[in-house]
Amino acid sequence: MHARATSRVTATDPDGHEHTVHVTGAGARRTLRCESCDWTRAAQFLPWLKAEEHLAEAHEAAAGTGTGTGTNDGTAPASET
Repeated sequence: MHARATSRVTATDPDGHEHTVHVTGAGARRTLRCESCDWTRAAQFLPWLKAEEHLAEAHEAAAGTGTGTGTNDGTAPASET
């Protein structure tokens, strides 16, 4: 059996509150779940983009505006040469 891949998209709202959407599953069977509002959605394509859209629309939170933001799939970032 394959292990479920998990990652998250984190963003900070204008009040400084951090919101996180967890992305679980693999391939066409990915599920998004927001910690802040219990929003869930199945996402076959571009799950991280859909997570960022939810954070922006529902929580007015922008990814990349604080520490620990963006996607985290447990892999090291690619180095630029």
